[in-house]
Amino acid sequence: MQTKMTSELKIDEVRRWRSEQLSASGFPPGLADETAADERYDLHALIELVERGCPADLAVRILAPLA
Repeated sequence: MQTKMTSELKIDEVRRWRSEQLSASGFPPGLADETAADERYDLHALIELVERGCPADLAVRILAPLA
């Protein structure tokens, strides 16, 4: 049985990994952390846009989840 603490640790690990991937792709640290925390963003699509020359903040706006 998985405890709440274990689940929260795994979620934190995933967010940290997502943030690291975004940072490594050129996202500023604050934007990387904020975007990584929202699992509705497609991490691969964000990175692909940035690799094609799109500024990170614009990539986030383009792929922003609908409310």
